[in-house]
Amino acid sequence: MPRYVAEIAQLKEEFKGKIDIYCGLEADYLTGVSEPFAVTKEKYHLDYLIGGVHLVINPVFRQAQRPKAPEPVEGPTPSINPDEIWFIDGPKWEVYDEGLQKLFDGDIRRAVHRFYEQSNEMIENEPFDVIAHFDKIKMHNRDRYFNEDEPWYRKLALETLDLIREKGLVMEINTRGIYKKRYNGFYPSPWLMEEAYKMGIPALISADAHHFSEITLEFEAAEEALKKAGYRSVVNFKDGKWVEVAIRL
Repeated sequence: MPRYVAEIAQLKEEFKGKIDIYCGLEADYLTGVSEPFAVTKEKYHLDYLIGGVHLVINPVFRQAQRPKAPEPVEGPTPSINPDEIWFIDGPKWEVYDEGLQKLFDGDIRRAVHRFYEQSNEMIENEPFDVIAHFDKIKMHNRDRYFNEDEPWYRKLALETLDLIREKGLVMEINTRGIYKKRYNGFYPSPWLMEEAYKMGIPALISADAHHFSEITLEFEAAEEALKKAGYRSVVNFKDGKWVEVAIRL
């Protein structure tokens, strides 16, 4: 058993009645490569699991580069060559541009379609609780290749949103792009928050913090955006379930 499991149990006892302590993880989904989420949750003794896509694989490109290896029945998670993935996250837009050209021949529609297709695979096939920054494909785009008003883009995003509703997932409102100055808005965009509200999809606010100093950054702005979209509450995890909490503003 991992050492931190015992450490978390000790902290839960130490702070009992003062704060609730839970263990969660954001798991990355990569077609044919990532470990099954159910295995991850059990292995790391998690209370809840967040699912997200940060690395996009183009199956057509992979097949053209090398013969597909047979799927292992047992054993370690399959490996992948870094040159076969499109990294849509991180601080450098140059990496985004390079991957777009190399794996998709600069065809932004095909690339964005693959991002949402991979996201949909994750939603349909993996058990998890919260969908992370599900429109993050826009971060390094910054209206250079497409804009969100284009019908083809809206169709893809709304199809994924409908799957989120169908699977009963919680939708993350992610503030990291703003405080890290990598994007000037939330994931997802306000128009998607409005559509999610109409669909009855529960939301939570997350700073996607990588340091304790970031934990609640831009939360008030996110609450305001959710209120404009129609929400009057968010959800938080407590005692093994998601409970509604009123928005303060």
